[in-house]
Amino acid sequence: MACSISTLGECVAKALFKFIIDLLNLASKPFLDLIKKFLSEPVNITIFASTWSVIVYILSMFYGLLFIWVGFKFIISGESPEQREKAKSDLKNIIIMMILVQGSFHLYSLIIAVSSALTKTILNMVGNDFFKITLESIYNIGFDLFFGSIYILHLIVVLIILILRYIAVSAGVLLFAMGIFFYFISALNQYGRLIINGLGVLIFLPVFYALIFLVGSKLTTLGGFSGFKTLIMVGSLDMIILFTLLLLLFVVVKSATQIKNVTNIVKR
Repeated sequence: MACSISTLGECVAKALFKFIIDLLNLASKPFLDLIKKFLSEPVNITIFASTWSVIVYILSMFYGLLFIWVGFKFIISGESPEQREKAKSDLKNIIIMMILVQGSFHLYSLIIAVSSALTKTILNMVGNDFFKITLESIYNIGFDLFFGSIYILHLIVVLIILILRYIAVSAGVLLFAMGIFFYFISALNQYGRLIINGLGVLIFLPVFYALIFLVGSKLTTLGGFSGFKTLIMVGSLDMIILFTLLLLLFVVVKSATQIKNVTNIVKR
């Protein structure tokens, strides 16, 4: 719109609000850069390599006991085909478990790399423009400024979530080896499943977050939603925060249920 004497007030107001929005974009940029980094960059697990080696060494001390246990099952199986097959299956599982535990560090790193590659691919489809606060209409100035401020607060919360997730995934390489070991032990199988599933969800969380951003960016291209880009950005961050909280609640409830089940089995 060209400025004239009759529209001077509107032009000045628009220029002022555009300046404020530019300041909001400038303030949000560091948070956005960190969020994108924590979303797409592979988690560094090398800092736990030494501790992982110690844990694997401790777990390997049980290999001999497991072989003795399987050998004992072979001896007492007698002429029972079912028992002998069960003992053979246990022996096969122990060998698989040993291979996976010994290679758990590299396997964990590979899974993280796959998650990172998927996240990067999806984020590239979103584009940088989606994350910028824009002045869609002179009539939505107050709306855009209000949600622009809320947007920065949401970015801070999401960044904190991603930092905590990064720490948990990085240290998770230690639990991953134990989770594999527990998975192949009948009495501890439920704990093993819980650890492996929990780490899997944490590792692939950025993929779900990127998908939420992708859906949000596609909505802004639709005619009916194009004027509410800032609201959609805030809504996308809200969905990420809500999804994470619900996921944490589910994990807590699932953990409590699994522990209760195992306790009941032990009591019997």
